[in-house]
Amino acid sequence: VIGVASGGTTFGTGYEQARGAVEGNALPLLFFVEKLAASFLSMLSGIPGGIFAPSLAVGAGFGSTVGSALGTSIALAAILGMAGYFAGVVQAPMTAFVIILEMTGDHQAVIPIMAVSMIGYVTSRILSREPLYHGLSRVFIAAAIRARRAAQKDSE
Repeated sequence: VIGVASGGTTFGTGYEQARGAVEGNALPLLFFVEKLAASFLSMLSGIPGGIFAPSLAVGAGFGSTVGSALGTSIALAAILGMAGYFAGVVQAPMTAFVIILEMTGDHQAVIPIMAVSMIGYVTSRILSREPLYHGLSRVFIAAAIRARRAAQKDSE
């Protein structure tokens, strides 16, 4: 429903929209809210939708909206939005910084990208002490422990 209401912009990974924002093309003002909602609902429903690319798209959308509202560079705002949001989602600021720097090749914005990555990380840690991938791995670890215990019981 969100995809149809957004004119199809929230379908898929959001790679094209993020690339457009990084190139300086403003995204629709509510794109980041729509993409965030679509990604969240996909995750809740169990439909595999990914974390990496949708997080970059939401961040680029947020940055594009802030850049438009402030009348500043859409491209820089999108890059900073991607870095901050992704660092917050994965709680890995150095990873976010390196990935965004490598993706964009924008070496003039090294310090702002680092700073926004740290802000995203700190904000995320305030909201959730456990990193996303650690929480997701708990399900797999618990299943492996249950399987090992079941195998031990069967062998006894």
